[in-house]
Amino acid sequence: MNRIERFIEKYRADYDFRTMIASFGSFAVTVVFALYNGFLGAYHASLWHGTICVYYLVLSILRGLIIFSERKLAKRGGRDRSRQKVCVVSSALLLVLNASLSVPVFLMVIRQKPVNMSLIPAITMAAYTTYKLTAASINLKKRKMSASSLIRLLRTIGFIDALVSILTLQNTLIMVSARGESTEMLTLSAITGGAVMLTILALAVANLAASAAKLRRQK
Repeated sequence: MNRIERFIEKYRADYDFRTMIASFGSFAVTVVFALYNGFLGAYHASLWHGTICVYYLVLSILRGLIIFSERKLAKRGGRDRSRQKVCVVSSALLLVLNASLSVPVFLMVIRQKPVNMSLIPAITMAAYTTYKLTAASINLKKRKMSASSLIRLLRTIGFIDALVSILTLQNTLIMVSARGESTEMLTLSAITGGAVMLTILALAVANLAASAAKLRRQK
């Protein structure tokens, strides 16, 4: 069996390995998005692109921390206590991630998100976002298949990423199709933005509390 065959076999059989591969791909894409939005923010003096760059940078740091910590601990046969320490730090970063999302959400609510997109690409974006949320929801449910708290946290972060994608998609579709100002659309954006941020906050607090409790029990 050659390397490619061994890789495919391990990818099919090992849930943790499959999660790590998928998360590394997401990490790379997130870094590119952060750099791209940072460039646009600087070049166009765009507050939207600048603040969304901060969001993606925090998300990149969070994913990178978990991926490389899990890889290091797995190689060394790391104890669960070491993983819980990383989980506590990562859960605290989730709170930072939620805070970094506040300005982009506010800009979307007041319709200050720059959009240069026709309806067809927007519909394509909607189809991809639907797939992304469906896959993230399934993976969130399946995360109990892993014994590693870090692997489970990666799936939670993937779900959060999908929620933010829905928020961005909603506001893109509103701005592509809307004609003039609409109080109803502003209200919808505000409600959705608030719901997403509260969900992220709830997940962050729940993970932080659970990780801190496990860490105390392992002393």
